[in-house]
Amino acid sequence: MRGLRDKAVLVSGGTSGIGLAAAERFLEEGSRVFVAGLLTGEVDAAVAVLAQRGDVAGLACDVSAPAEVSALVDAAEEALGGIDVLINNAGTARRDRFLDIAVAEWDRILAVNLRGMFLVAQSVSRRMAARGRGVIVNMSSTNGLAAEEDYAHYNASKAGVLQLTRTMAVELGPSGIRVNALCPGFIRTPLNDAISAQLGAEEFEAAYAADRIPLRRVGRADEVAAAYAFLASDDASFIHGAALVVDGGQLAVM
Repeated sequence: MRGLRDKAVLVSGGTSGIGLAAAERFLEEGSRVFVAGLLTGEVDAAVAVLAQRGDVAGLACDVSAPAEVSALVDAAEEALGGIDVLINNAGTARRDRFLDIAVAEWDRILAVNLRGMFLVAQSVSRRMAARGRGVIVNMSSTNGLAAEEDYAHYNASKAGVLQLTRTMAVELGPSGIRVNALCPGFIRTPLNDAISAQLGAEEFEAAYAADRIPLRRVGRADEVAAAYAFLASDDASFIHGAALVVDGGQLAVM
């Protein structure tokens, strides 16, 4: 990818799954990376693995807590000498029937997936605007474009990310900041594996792929990481306010 070497990249939710794969991809592209995750132990473990690939540091952060987000961005700026790219990836999911969703669970999903997305993006974009440049890629989902049963809280949060992304693109574009969103479909990650385990794991994934995904398989985290790298690169220099779908054709048949 053009323009990623020596770029300073902050990856939220960068300790496992898609976020970890994204951190690995940016290091392979020659970027310098700072990862954030919820737990200190997870961050330390991820940094230890990633350090074999390049220049990386990290910090634990609850993205729904403004003070922790501010501390994260300060630490990333200090470690990286500024932030060129934000991979706004932190998120969570849970499977609940709509009639059974507890208010506390609704609030938790929205706090991480939408409030956290806003807090991290706002803090980073203020620094980017002062420098007159930057790239932000927000993590949405195909669930933000088409409803899936048993995920009302998750669907709502990811639809909100798309509208947040569009609004950011309108307001931040004149400051030299490109903003886009990614919309993955069913991707194999530790979080999705845990959810699938409730339904029979491999059997559920195989049936889901056969029924809903034209490529007849679920996606891999590195395939989403490649899309992150593309949107952050100079190869995507005129892509702004867009939502890139990475789903093996799933939305084509929904």
